[in-house]
Amino acid sequence: MNQPFSPARRDIPAAVHTSLSERFRERYTTNSSILSQHGADESHYEPMPPDAVVFPLSTEEVAFIVKLCAEHRAPVIAFGVGSSVEGHVLAVQGGICIDMSRMDRILKVQPEDMTATVQAGVTRMALNDELAHSGFFFSVDPGANATIGGMVATAASGTNTVRYGTMRDNLLNLTVVTAEGEIVRTASRARKSSAGYHLTNLYCGSEGTLGIITEVTVKLHPRPEEILAAVATFGDIKGAVDAVIQAVQLGLPLARAEMLDALTIHAINRHSKTSLTEAPTLFLEFCGAAGEATAQAAQMQQIVHDCGGGEFAMSTREEERATLWNPRHNAYFAVLQQKPGSRSVTTDACVPVSVLSDCVEETRLDLEASELPVAIFGHVGDGNFHCMILIDPANADERERAEALSQRLTRRAIRFGGTCTGEHGVGLHKTAYLVEEHGEGAVDIMRRIKKALDPHDILNPGKVLPDH
Repeated sequence: MNQPFSPARRDIPAAVHTSLSERFRERYTTNSSILSQHGADESHYEPMPPDAVVFPLSTEEVAFIVKLCAEHRAPVIAFGVGSSVEGHVLAVQGGICIDMSRMDRILKVQPEDMTATVQAGVTRMALNDELAHSGFFFSVDPGANATIGGMVATAASGTNTVRYGTMRDNLLNLTVVTAEGEIVRTASRARKSSAGYHLTNLYCGSEGTLGIITEVTVKLHPRPEEILAAVATFGDIKGAVDAVIQAVQLGLPLARAEMLDALTIHAINRHSKTSLTEAPTLFLEFCGAAGEATAQAAQMQQIVHDCGGGEFAMSTREEERATLWNPRHNAYFAVLQQKPGSRSVTTDACVPVSVLSDCVEETRLDLEASELPVAIFGHVGDGNFHCMILIDPANADERERAEALSQRLTRRAIRFGGTCTGEHGVGLHKTAYLVEEHGEGAVDIMRRIKKALDPHDILNPGKVLPDH
């Protein structure tokens, strides 16, 4: 694969390796296989391994690592589970990878405040397992079992966003290690504050380029009394998208609204051994007090009918709801298996809901003309949809055609008043679009913030901001 432009790898002084080896012993490694694992993610880029990997257990240990690297101008890359799809964790200039996976303690759950404080390596599923009998849950669900710290770093969202909001909406406070190795806390535990700049939101979405997130305080939500899942099929993608747009504009309180095209459903059937109708499909969820979810679903069923939809299957039983939704969470890997050995160029467009149908339809026609296998699915309730363009990584023609498709889709989203990334983050792949989306003036402010907080560019260098 072609690699993105970046400066050459930096030399890591022997003193850095010696100090880390002495301090962390078996939690520090230069083993080539482990380096390879930490220099790859789910993106289409070839691996770019770091020079070493270290596994801290505390904020103080992270501060020690960063301070040491700052003294020697060594790059530092934070790593969660490697589920990103835009090249976020690739060590484009080499450096030290800080693997946060062993910082996996749930520090405090406070049901009375509806908050939980966790170390950055806690995964979203681990947190919800801990909350299982509390009457509360953590709402952000990007599909992958990502770490909370990684979800903050990329400003993640997912299937619940249409009702509960994104990661930005569900944060109260962060503990962050700065580029100098200082430890700062961005806010109090209060639900709101007017005290100074909003540092929490500054670090959320910064992708490890402004500081290393080590602890997170998140908001929790009460578990609904009634939850109802539904699946509806359509003759075309436009009808499915239009049904969700109408529901949103009518104020129907959807809890989840996912659209999957026929290719994705076919892949899911093969992967999950299901027998879903292979047509454009909406996966829906409704929740509320007793009777509310059922009433919402009945209203949605009428909307589906008005938009040309066909069968509409519903269930309130937990095991049946899981049967309906688990295939959706496996969609990414199911689609990859449609072309063995392939990689995916994955797009992440998000546009205003009012123009979503037009944007998706224009994209569908473009994709059909490409003759590449492409799946379309996404969180259409908030205007976000993805295309998985499957390519043979050794085929230069497929790479070029896939990248051209991705560029057209991204610029189309911006033209429709949207964004180059609704939830995956910028990473390496989307840097070229920041000026087109925000303008040179706004990007210059971003560069000045980066320079002020990380003057020697050691924190995940080469990511987010475009080269001058």
